[in-house]
Amino acid sequence: MLPILYQDEHMVVIDKPSGLLVHRSMIDKHETKFALQMTRDQIGQYVYPVHRLDKPTSGVLVMALSSEIAAKLTEQFTQKQIQKKYLALVRGYTDKTATIDYPLSEQLDRIADKQARQDKLPQQAITHYKTLWQGEIPVSVGRYPSARYSLLSLTPETGRKHQIRRHMKHIFHPIVGDTTHGDGKHNTLFRERFNLGRLLLVAKEIRFEHPVTGEILQVSGFIGQEFEHILNELGCNIQF
Repeated sequence: MLPILYQDEHMVVIDKPSGLLVHRSMIDKHETKFALQMTRDQIGQYVYPVHRLDKPTSGVLVMALSSEIAAKLTEQFTQKQIQKKYLALVRGYTDKTATIDYPLSEQLDRIADKQARQDKLPQQAITHYKTLWQGEIPVSVGRYPSARYSLLSLTPETGRKHQIRRHMKHIFHPIVGDTTHGDGKHNTLFRERFNLGRLLLVAKEIRFEHPVTGEILQVSGFIGQEFEHILNELGCNIQF
């Protein structure tokens, strides 16, 4: 059963676990479970996706219960009227606050995006972040005597594919557990020391206007037991 964070006759908001695809994908043909189908079966009603989360990213996922509501919510995403906040544990000590303004080329899959244009220019991509906590593990990783980490609250202004993960790699603070854009040595450290088996990136909160009532909705999810356990082990006592 997927945790339902909010539901009315127009939409449902779930907390997607890490490792679950939002919908069927040619990239992961072997997968048999998807957030859309699981939610549909759980509430007994067809659901429409209005945005996506990467497979390894957990957190708040909004689905509409009609095509009309889906169109209205999608328009809010397109017009950048929806605010999203993420939590991530990254390598190194980050600035207190910063904005990453770095255009990203569209990432195309050779199977799923076979018919897409291959020559698109990089698209504007902006991510704001704030450092919530910093700490270290007294273990040498690479050329440093200890391994330093920062817990960040991130707010993407745009919604490019893998934007937060690619932006954090760009500023040399990759997210722990990111096997595509991360640091293999630090991923190995967390896997061996904490038995980490996921990306430490969570879509923690979403804020938007209800497409029917006009009410401002703010829905928060969970960071998950694994993320919470690692933060406790690192000595981070922030409560989420």
